[in-house]
Amino acid sequence: MRKYKFQWDLLGDIEDGRPNLGSQVDLDVYRLLQFTMRDVLESRFGSDVTDEIFFDAGKMAGGEFYEHYIKPVESVEEFVKKTQDVLKDKRIGVLRLEESMLDQGRVVLTIDEDLDCSGLPELDYETCIYDEGFVSALFESFTSEKWRAEEIDCWCTGARTCRFLVTQEELAAAQA
Repeated sequence: MRKYKFQWDLLGDIEDGRPNLGSQVDLDVYRLLQFTMRDVLESRFGSDVTDEIFFDAGKMAGGEFYEHYIKPVESVEEFVKKTQDVLKDKRIGVLRLEESMLDQGRVVLTIDEDLDCSGLPELDYETCIYDEGFVSALFESFTSEKWRAEEIDCWCTGARTCRFLVTQEELAAAQA
C-alpha cells in the first residue's frame, strides 16, 4: 500500500496550518530540499534513474498544475498568457515563447529566473530535468497529445536562462 499517492489535498490548508507564516518560503530552503533529495536518490539509484524520477515527478506536477491553475483555456494565446501569469504569480519563473509552431509540433520557450537553477554555479550539464517533465505535461494537458520538453540551454551551462525545445512526440518521430 502506498502512503503518499498524490492527491491535491496533500498540499493542505495553508491558511489554517500557517496563519502567521503563510505560503512563502525562501528559495534556498526549497533548493535545500530539492538537491539533498536528488543527492540521496543519486547515491542509491544512480544519475540516470534519478533523472527519470525527477522528470516523472515534474510531469505529474505539471499535469496537476494545469488542472488546478491553468484550465480551462480555449486558445493557444490564452494558454500561453495564463501560464505566463500563473508562473510569475507563483514565483516559479518568467516564461517567454521564442518560437511557437504548435500546429507543426514545435515550440521553443525560455524560463528566466527559474526556480530550480537561476543563480546556481556554472556546471557542465543542464539541471532542469524536473522542469522538462513539468513543461511536457503542460503541453500534453493543453493539447491532449504527447509532448516532450528538452532543456537545450541552462543557467548552469552559462546561458543565464533556461531554454526548452518542446516537440510533439508523434510529429517528431514522423520527421526523424
